[in-house]
Amino acid sequence: MDKDKILEMAQKENRGKDEADLAAQKNGAYLAYFVGLFAVIIWDVVEGIIYHQVNFGGNMCLFLMAFTAFIVKYVQLKKTHELIIAVIYGLGAAAFTVFWILQLCGVV
Repeated sequence: MDKDKILEMAQKENRGKDEADLAAQKNGAYLAYFVGLFAVIIWDVVEGIIYHQVNFGGNMCLFLMAFTAFIVKYVQLKKTHELIIAVIYGLGAAAFTVFWILQLCGVV
Protein backbone atom coordinates (compact mmCIF):
# COMPACT_ATOMS: atom_id res chain seq x y z
CA MET A 1 0.00 0.00 0.00
CA ASP A 2 1.35 3.43 -0.89
CA LYS A 3 1.23 6.57 1.27
CA ASP A 4 -1.67 8.14 -0.64
CA LYS A 5 -3.85 5.07 -0.17
CA ILE A 6 -3.08 4.97 3.58
CA LEU A 7 -3.82 8.70 3.90
CA GLU A 8 -7.11 8.31 2.05
CA MET A 9 -8.16 5.44 4.31
CA ALA A 10 -7.24 7.42 7.45
CA GLN A 11 -9.24 10.43 6.25
CA LYS A 12 -12.28 8.26 5.59
CA GLU A 13 -11.92 6.65 9.01
CA ASN A 14 -11.72 10.03 10.80
CA ARG A 15 -14.52 11.51 8.67
CA GLY A 16 -12.64 14.76 8.16
CA LYS A 17 -12.02 15.33 11.88
CA ASP A 18 -8.72 16.83 12.89
CA GLU A 19 -7.61 15.15 16.13
CA ALA A 20 -5.37 18.08 17.14
CA ASP A 21 -8.26 20.52 16.64
CA LEU A 22 -10.63 18.34 18.69
CA ALA A 23 -8.07 18.07 21.50
CA ALA A 24 -7.56 21.84 21.49
CA GLN A 25 -11.33 22.42 21.67
CA LYS A 26 -11.62 19.97 24.55
CA ASN A 27 -8.79 21.64 26.47
CA GLY A 28 -10.24 25.08 25.78
CA ALA A 29 -13.70 24.08 27.00
CA TYR A 30 -12.22 22.50 30.13
CA LEU A 31 -10.21 25.62 30.95
CA ALA A 32 -13.16 27.90 30.15
CA TYR A 33 -15.34 25.98 32.61
CA PHE A 34 -12.87 26.56 35.44
CA VAL A 35 -12.36 30.21 34.53
CA GLY A 36 -16.16 30.65 34.62
CA LEU A 37 -16.34 28.78 37.92
CA PHE A 38 -13.78 31.04 39.58
CA ALA A 39 -15.34 34.16 38.03
CA VAL A 40 -18.75 33.31 39.52
CA ILE A 41 -17.18 32.53 42.90
CA ILE A 42 -15.45 35.93 42.88
CA TRP A 43 -18.73 37.51 41.72
CA ASP A 44 -20.57 35.89 44.66
CA VAL A 45 -17.95 37.01 47.18
CA VAL A 46 -17.88 40.61 45.92
CA GLU A 47 -21.68 40.87 45.82
CA GLY A 48 -21.89 39.34 49.28
CA ILE A 49 -19.42 41.88 50.67
CA ILE A 50 -20.85 44.93 48.90
CA TYR A 51 -24.58 44.20 48.75
CA HIS A 52 -24.88 41.61 51.55
CA GLN A 53 -26.73 39.43 49.05
CA VAL A 54 -25.71 36.98 46.32
CA ASN A 55 -27.38 36.85 42.92
CA PHE A 56 -28.40 33.24 42.31
CA GLY A 57 -28.34 33.56 38.50
CA GLY A 58 -24.61 32.92 38.18
CA ASN A 59 -24.78 29.87 40.42
CA MET A 60 -27.66 28.56 38.34
CA CYS A 61 -25.48 28.86 35.23
CA LEU A 62 -22.61 26.97 36.87
CA PHE A 63 -24.86 24.11 37.90
CA LEU A 64 -26.42 23.98 34.42
CA MET A 65 -22.97 23.78 32.85
CA ALA A 66 -21.93 20.93 35.16
CA PHE A 67 -25.29 19.19 34.60
CA THR A 68 -24.79 19.37 30.84
CA ALA A 69 -21.22 18.06 31.04
CA PHE A 70 -22.23 15.06 33.14
CA ILE A 71 -25.27 14.26 31.01
CA VAL A 72 -23.03 14.19 27.94
CA LYS A 73 -20.56 11.94 29.78
CA TYR A 74 -23.40 9.63 30.82
CA VAL A 75 -24.81 9.41 27.29
CA GLN A 76 -21.37 8.59 25.89
CA LEU A 77 -20.07 6.28 28.64
CA LYS A 78 -23.30 4.81 30.06
CA LYS A 79 -21.86 4.86 33.62
CA THR A 80 -24.37 5.10 36.46
CA HIS A 81 -21.97 7.30 38.43
CA GLU A 82 -22.14 9.98 35.73
CA LEU A 83 -25.95 9.89 35.80
CA ILE A 84 -26.03 10.26 39.60
CA ILE A 85 -23.70 13.27 39.48
CA ALA A 86 -25.76 14.76 36.63
CA VAL A 87 -28.96 14.38 38.67
CA ILE A 88 -27.32 16.08 41.67
CA TYR A 89 -26.17 18.99 39.50
CA GLY A 90 -29.61 19.10 37.86
CA LEU A 91 -31.29 19.38 41.26
CA GLY A 92 -28.84 22.13 42.21
CA ALA A 93 -29.59 23.95 38.97
CA ALA A 94 -33.33 23.65 39.60
CA ALA A 95 -32.92 24.97 43.16
CA PHE A 96 -30.81 27.94 42.06
CA THR A 97 -33.32 28.64 39.28
CA VAL A 98 -36.14 28.79 41.84
CA PHE A 99 -34.05 30.98 44.17
CA TRP A 100 -33.16 33.28 41.26
CA ILE A 101 -36.80 33.66 40.20
CA LEU A 102 -37.82 34.33 43.81
CA GLN A 103 -35.00 36.86 44.04
CA LEU A 104 -36.19 38.60 40.86
CA CYS A 105 -39.71 38.75 42.34
CA GLY A 106 -38.36 40.30 45.52
CA VAL A 107 -39.36 37.38 47.76
CA VAL A 108 -35.78 36.46 48.71
